[in-house]
Amino acid sequence: MPLPAASDSARAVVTGASSGIGMELAWALAARGHSLILVARRGDILEELAGRIRAQHGVHTEVRAVDLSDPCALEVLAAELADREISILCNNAGIATFGPVSDLDPEYERAQVRLNVTAVHDLTLAVLPQMVHRGSGGILMVGSAAGNMPIPNNATYAATKAFVNTFSESLRGEVGDSGVHITLLAPGPVRTETPAPEDASIVDRMVPDFLWHSSARVAEMSLDALQHNKMRVVPGALSKAMSVAGGYSPRAVVAPIVGSFYRKLGGDS
Repeated sequence: MPLPAASDSARAVVTGASSGIGMELAWALAARGHSLILVARRGDILEELAGRIRAQHGVHTEVRAVDLSDPCALEVLAAELADREISILCNNAGIATFGPVSDLDPEYERAQVRLNVTAVHDLTLAVLPQMVHRGSGGILMVGSAAGNMPIPNNATYAATKAFVNTFSESLRGEVGDSGVHITLLAPGPVRTETPAPEDASIVDRMVPDFLWHSSARVAEMSLDALQHNKMRVVPGALSKAMSVAGGYSPRAVVAPIVGSFYRKLGGDS
C-alpha cells in the first residue's frame, strides 16, 4: 500500500526542520504536495522557512518552536499530534557529542538522550495508533550507521542511535500488515554545501569530501525509500562501510579503531 496522498487535512511532521536533512525533508515533502508541521527550537528560522515553502509550493505549513529535549514541551507537542491527522512523521531531530563521557557536560549528555531517544519514542507513540487505525501512514526514523557498533568517544550518540535503529526495525515487524510504512535512514556524513576553509569544522577537515553526501539527495532518497516501504536506506560509502563493519566485524577489534577517530573529533590528538 502506498503512503497517504497529500491532502489539506493531513500533515507531514518534520522534527529538526531548521537545518540539514530536516530542512531538505521539508522542502521535498512540500514539493510532493504535503502540508507540513515544522518542529525545531529556532522559531525564527522555521517561520522564514515556512514562508518560503508556502510561497513556492502553496502548501499549508505550520511552525512549532519546541525544544524536544524539554519533557514538558515534548508532552504538549505529542498530545497535539495525537489529536491531528498525521500522515507522515520524520523523526529527524538529534544532537551528538564527541570525547570521553567522563569529560563531557552531564546535563548535555542527558539532553542528548531525551532528544535522540525519548522524543523519537514519544512522538511515534503519539501518531502510530492513528496510522494503524487508518491503515496508512509513514514514519521515517533518522538513525545512524553509528548505531551499529560501539564507538568510544561518541558513546551517548552511538547508544541513542542504536535505540532508534532497533526501534525502527522492530516496529516494522509489528505493523507490517497494517499499511503503515516504517523506514530507517542510517546516514554517514551529510552536509548542505562544502564550507569555506575558514569555516570548516574539525569533522569537515577530517572526513574527505568524497565521503560526504548531499542533504538534499539524502532527503529525496529517504522519502523514496519510505514510499516503497524499504526497511533501511544507507546513503554514502562511509555509512555502508560502517554498517558492514558493525554487522560482521568483531566488536573488540572495531571499537578501538573507530574510537581513536572519534577521539580526534572531540579535539584530542
